Amino acid sequence: MTIVEKDVTETSSRATGTFRVLASDPLTDGWQEVLTDAAGVSVEINTGLSEAELVEIIGQFDGLIVRSGTQVTRKVIEAAGRLRVIGRAGVGVDNIDVDAATERGIVVANAPGGNTVSTAEHSVSMLLSLSRHIPQATASIRAGHWNRKAFTGVEVYGKTLGVIGVGRVGQEVVVRARSFGMKILGYDPFLSDSVAEQLRVTLATLDEIFEQADYITLHTPLTKDTRHLISEAQLKRCKKGVRIINCARGGLVDEAALADAIRSGHVAGAALDVFEEEPPPKDHPLLALDDVICTPHLGAYTTEAQEQVTRQIAEQVLDALNGQPVPNAVNMPSIDPQLFDAIRPYLMLAERIGSLMVQLSRGRLQRISIEYQGEILEYATSPMTASLLKGAIAELTDDPVTMVNAPLFARKRGVQIDEVRSGHHPDYANLMTVSCETDEGSSSYMATIFGRQDVRLVRMDGFEVKAKLEGDMLFCCNEDAPGVVGWMGTLLSDAGVNIADMALGRERRGGRAIMVLNIDAPVPDEAMEKIRSVEHVLWATQVTI
Repeated sequence: MTIVEKDVTETSSRATGTFRVLASDPLTDGWQEVLTDAAGVSVEINTGLSEAELVEIIGQFDGLIVRSGTQVTRKVIEAAGRLRVIGRAGVGVDNIDVDAATERGIVVANAPGGNTVSTAEHSVSMLLSLSRHIPQATASIRAGHWNRKAFTGVEVYGKTLGVIGVGRVGQEVVVRARSFGMKILGYDPFLSDSVAEQLRVTLATLDEIFEQADYITLHTPLTKDTRHLISEAQLKRCKKGVRIINCARGGLVDEAALADAIRSGHVAGAALDVFEEEPPPKDHPLLALDDVICTPHLGAYTTEAQEQVTRQIAEQVLDALNGQPVPNAVNMPSIDPQLFDAIRPYLMLAERIGSLMVQLSRGRLQRISIEYQGEILEYATSPMTASLLKGAIAELTDDPVTMVNAPLFARKRGVQIDEVRSGHHPDYANLMTVSCETDEGSSSYMATIFGRQDVRLVRMDGFEVKAKLEGDMLFCCNEDAPGVVGWMGTLLSDAGVNIADMALGRERRGGRAIMVLNIDAPVPDEAMEKIRSVEHVLWATQVTI
């Protein structure tokens, strides 16, 4: 059904220069006043529109506010002759063609922080409910029983809480858990020592958390590296009686392994707000266990969070209409379209180096230094630095990461960013050199771009290479010995993985060497283990650019 509510000033909007804003998804009340209290803004609510219906009317509006229901496609954006801003009342922008909007100079903004407190409070509520069997005791009383002994709980005071992912939500959980007298261990590859000290968090490895924590709460994104972050092997490392809380993403926990560990008594219980399949099937093994409590993905669902998200996005839409900076813009509207087209290749170069750097680095990032040389210096380099951080941080979170919010993400975690402009390079028309320091060491990468698309890694630490930075890649450091390259080709062939391109480099004859392979598909885990077990191989890892 389509619902239409029109502001009375609508008919005169063109004549008076009034900005017209369309809300095409249902929103919590309260946001309208942010816009209607401002001079020269009218609001129309028109929900349930098909793509064709939205295309027909979008040309009349300067601003568009959506949730997840409206699909803002390229076709819609191309029909939006007046549109200046698209606001997403929430975090994800998967339903918006951000590239198409950027090409048209349209600001796309979201509201990523509006539900932080709600999600943190829900996590802590689940932790306490799990400790004191509150849902089970409630159900028992309603069934006519009064059995206090069956629901004897445990105190959280003095217990160790392992927080995996100390970002926005994780930090709020830390603050609340400290008030209960809990000891906090934190794991986050982007959290500096100084920020951890301010939070009074003891930085730890994942293994240390598994071995020491009485409770483990997850606040990390779901990526290829974090899927089943807690599985059978990790649960076996955990101390007996550990309790698991997941209010982050379904898929972080191997649910079958968790059910087995609870049945065996090794894990005392679990509190889950998210599942790999939502809703979970009725015969899901965890739902049959008394020591599991669960909720239907309620982390962000509070009245305050929903109101805050909608008011926050209304304020950003108003900022964009008035030509002001937009705090949570997810694209880069402040760059002139012609200039943006000119620097686009360098933005791509920077983003790919950032992604490579994080995927190959080990430990927690502390400092990133970027040196720019050559033709790049004709332009402002701050957007390129922001693009590099975007590529790096996108590997660590599944929140929308942009050139606008990536620098803020790095600053909040205490990562130092240095930028150097140092003139021309004798060998390359343009060159970026990136050095990163972690608590486990340092590394450096040099890359350039030929034309507008051909991004090449030309040096990595002490190795000269000429590798294409694109797609699935395999990096292998080995002793410079005969037969290693041929052996690698045979092993990948046996695994059904085709080599599209190869670059080789070495420090010196008989010293360390590097192989960088562009491959047509990821290497299976079993094949990666075989590669790493070979006598001459020092390390091997694969990345996706």
